[in-house]
This record gives sequence, C-alpha cells and structure tokens, in this order.
Amino acid sequence: MLAIHSILHPTDFSERSEVAFRLAGALARDYGATLIVMHVAAEPGMVFTEGGMLLPPDDDHLEDMREQLRTLKAAGNDFPVIHRLEEGNPATEILRVARQSDTDLIVMGTHGRRGLKRLLMGSVAEKVLRESPCPVLTVRTPFIN
Repeated sequence: MLAIHSILHPTDFSERSEVAFRLAGALARDYGATLIVMHVAAEPGMVFTEGGMLLPPDDDHLEDMREQLRTLKAAGNDFPVIHRLEEGNPATEILRVARQSDTDLIVMGTHGRRGLKRLLMGSVAEKVLRESPCPVLTVRTPFIN
C-alpha cells in the first residue's frame, strides 16, 4: 500500500475544487496525513483593456484570499491542516510546493476542458500531471450551473 503522510490540495475556490477538497480531506483523515491546502494568486501586474489600464490589486486583495483559504476546513478535522497562499504561475507553484514539502499525493480538481479550449487556455492539471514528483489524483466533476 502507498504510504501517504502529506497530501497537497491546490484550490481555485471553485465548486470543482471543493469536491476535490472533500476527497483530499477524507484521504488525509483515513491515512492520518497532513493536508496542505494552497491557493496560487496571480502575480500583480498591469492589465490593459479596451477601457484603459487596470492597476494591480492592493495588499488587501491578498489578505482576502488568505482569509478565504483559512475558511476551508475539512470534515472530521482530526489531522493537521496547513494553509498556504503563494503568488505566481499556478502549475509552477504547485510543483514547487509539492517538491518542497515532500508531498506524497496531490489531489486537485480539473475543469475537464478538451480540444481547442484546452489548447487556448492551457491546463494547470495537465502540467502538474506531467511534471509532478508524486502521484496526482485529478477529480473531474460534471458541469454545475
């Protein structure tokens, strides 16, 4: 049997991530593992739109994300939970944290994009699957309105 001591759950706070979070929590409980819940915020930068230039979000934006991350609590939380907020490219940061924390398993949701949409938008889950130092469990849920 696979020894699981540390589970990493990257979240984008979507309903799809919530389903993966519940599964990650159940696995952490069953294995007595530490659950690392992380969110990757985009690096601040200027965005140019038809209406002009948008300034990067202020530090309050990061504090709001940090608070949202802290509210994620697993059912039967009798195992250690670590909350991490990182900035940068989501796939790159997920892989960095997985290596740094010696993660045994990554549990993440996927949007299930295919074809042209996936090519145009890229896929965080696909890059993590290809480059992960540990097994990755992707959870695809049906589209929810």
